[in-house]
Amino acid sequence: MRTGIAFTVDAADRARLEAIVADRNRPQKHVWRARIILLTSAGVGTSGIERETGKDKTCVWRWQERFMLEGVDGLLRDKTRPSRKPPLATSVIERVVTLTKSDPPSEATHWTAAAMAKAVGVSISSVQRIWRAHGLQPHRVHLFKLSNDPAFITKLRDIVGLYVDPPAHAIVLSVDEKSQIQALDRTQPGLPIKKGRCQTMTHDYKRHGTTTLFAALDVLEGRVIGRCMQRHRHQEFIRFLNTIEAELPAGKLVHVILDNYATHKHAKVRAWLKRHPRFASTSPRHPLPGSMPSKVTSPSSPAAA
Repeated sequence: MRTGIAFTVDAADRARLEAIVADRNRPQKHVWRARIILLTSAGVGTSGIERETGKDKTCVWRWQERFMLEGVDGLLRDKTRPSRKPPLATSVIERVVTLTKSDPPSEATHWTAAAMAKAVGVSISSVQRIWRAHGLQPHRVHLFKLSNDPAFITKLRDIVGLYVDPPAHAIVLSVDEKSQIQALDRTQPGLPIKKGRCQTMTHDYKRHGTTTLFAALDVLEGRVIGRCMQRHRHQEFIRFLNTIEAELPAGKLVHVILDNYATHKHAKVRAWLKRHPRFASTSPRHPLPGSMPSKVTSPSSPAAA
């Protein structure tokens, strides 16, 4: 051994070292380090250890010294080495953060990692690490909407109250339309799936026009009343109201929640509602003209207290 290195291997350490050498799942670097210590304890000289392990004397001395200072655990742990590249300066990190909070160059909508790396002169991975460390996500936008309606809270309670606490002996329907639904079909029939082959279909298709889906969701029972029509006008909406009238049980008050689409406020729609007084319509802004306004109090409103 090198001058200044001296150690003894007790029974416990020898058992651990022999187990490491015998373990076929151990990393090879742990195996030859343990063999160096076992050969040393057996009195083998540095030259003999070099021949047995295939390592040079500098390596042998290094792990002999590591065992002397830290024991078996020191053989299983590599010391931390400095990075081959120096860390980014604080000024560079601050510049990346500052630029991220500013508008991007040219006509870009937001900063990308590649654009930031080019502007600052660092790698893309460095930019990504800085953004991750500071919690910055320039590609994401959080949308918000503030209402300037002074009666917004009252209307909110009116509509949400219908969903949360529907009136007794009444039906609450959430009505909406989905227009411009494309009726598509493949240009040729495909083959069905079978063993060893996926289902097939052509890459192109042909259109068979569009349709509009009118739907009403019964909030309490979860039942949907739906109907498809060719167009999206007040005439079709009145026909859908007739469908709702025919399918719902007679004698029950009906609360209809709608959006502010112009079709819902047409003069003929208002006339239809006057002829059917059991329909109470509520929209996010105001009840439909000619309909009975919905009077529903949510559980959290002052009136409920």
